[in-house]
Amino acid sequence: MELSHSASYAAAGVNIEAGYEGVRLMKKHVQRTFIPGVVSDLGGFGGLFAPDLSGMQEPVLVSGTDGVGTKQRIAQLMDKHDTVGIDCVAMCVNDIVCCGAKPLFFLDYIAIGKNEPEKVASLVSGVAEGCVRAGCALIGGETAEHPGTMSPEDYDLAGFSVGIVDKAKILDPRSVSVGDVILALPSSGVHSNGYSLVRKVFDVEHADLGKTVPELGKTLGEVLLTPTCIYVKPVLAAFRAAQIHGVSHITGGGFYENIPRSIPQGLCARIEKSAVRVLPIFDLIRKLGNIPERDMFNTFNMGVGMSLTVSRDSADKALAALQEQGVEAYVIGEIVSGEEKIVLC
Repeated sequence: MELSHSASYAAAGVNIEAGYEGVRLMKKHVQRTFIPGVVSDLGGFGGLFAPDLSGMQEPVLVSGTDGVGTKQRIAQLMDKHDTVGIDCVAMCVNDIVCCGAKPLFFLDYIAIGKNEPEKVASLVSGVAEGCVRAGCALIGGETAEHPGTMSPEDYDLAGFSVGIVDKAKILDPRSVSVGDVILALPSSGVHSNGYSLVRKVFDVEHADLGKTVPELGKTLGEVLLTPTCIYVKPVLAAFRAAQIHGVSHITGGGFYENIPRSIPQGLCARIEKSAVRVLPIFDLIRKLGNIPERDMFNTFNMGVGMSLTVSRDSADKALAALQEQGVEAYVIGEIVSGEEKIVLC
């Protein structure tokens, strides 16, 4: 039994014992993620990790932080909390791998109106699953009960990850050149961006999320809650097999904001719209919301969760490496000369 107990704190709405129970329930999930390098267990003031630096000339740490955004509202409405943690990890580690880094460890932060141990453990189970998919360790986190500032059923999930890369292997946009091929890595759906617009289009507060939508072949809730793909292992495999010059994680801002981030001045990513394999959910969003095509490509991933810019000579090697990892990547464009960093035609 824990020695810490405060009746006064409990009267103010903070249940310390619930926090202890949440930690107990989540331990089995956290331990699934432990990889070589993990030094500490849950319960300390800091998470300890000893990275393997062998073979690295000049190790560089790379960090990323993000949250789930308003997608978590879908989870709350459906009372299903075991997948948004995957999204939380994905939004961080998919950014880290864009510069060539391998994620090492992850920490989560949960702000919650009322600490329900089973709900917290369910959230952490998703985070743990995301870490397993990314090959990194969950070495710590924090659950903060916020009575009076959040409704009891409400929560916000965010996270932070650290990765490592040898300085000589950091991707440099200046290596992108005319003739390079742009590959699309398919998304699993909306991922974790654009949900403020999604919630408006489907009026999710009043919609029947458990009803099957003919155009989707699944319930609306299932499709909207589909976890974000984690691309770490496939992309690292592509790095080993081919000459990758640029990587873009297609998040909020869609094609127009994210692909140019890996393109140097004077060059342009020429994307063939007809080549993009748009998922049915995006056709439905565009139709129901009467949203212009450009706004769709400037808000959502449209079925492309990540793009790789690859030397033309090694494009086939990259495609083969990705396929071995279960990713059916395909060509959507090429690099040309131009002042605009991206053109969709």
